[in-house]
Amino acid sequence: MSYYSEISGGYDKLHGEEQARKAAIINDNIALVGRLLDIGAGTGATTKLFEKNCECVALEPSIEMVKKYSGLKVVGRAEELPFKDKCFDSVVSLTALHHANLERSFAEIKRVSRPDAAVAVSFFKRAKNFGFAQKLFAGFRAIDAKFDWIFLNK
Repeated sequence: MSYYSEISGGYDKLHGEEQARKAAIINDNIALVGRLLDIGAGTGATTKLFEKNCECVALEPSIEMVKKYSGLKVVGRAEELPFKDKCFDSVVSLTALHHANLERSFAEIKRVSRPDAAVAVSFFKRAKNFGFAQKLFAGFRAIDAKFDWIFLNK
């Protein structure tokens, strides 16, 4: 994660508008409520966009990135979520899981999600594991968001 630590100061300027657009698509298409986990939250700029209806937790492997978020934050990885089973009402991940072991990350998302949890994941179309992501999220509704597909479980 040294790349993201190095660019943390300018990350929002570089990617903020695009990430905010994807967060808006998610907010318009699925009801996110209750306790929300944002996996790969980066600086937390998009996490803030979910705070209106949710108690948010930003999870990010880069300390330099996540320390910019003023809310509740945890340094960690998608493959080993440091939370109890079934403790989140909503889980989001915006263009982050292509960096992770997708199968392990998906299993962890299912583990920490309550049975009726809302799950929204945007996935970079050009990622080398995009084909696997499409198979993994086959039961989800998919929205084309230009550079990403957004997968919604509801």
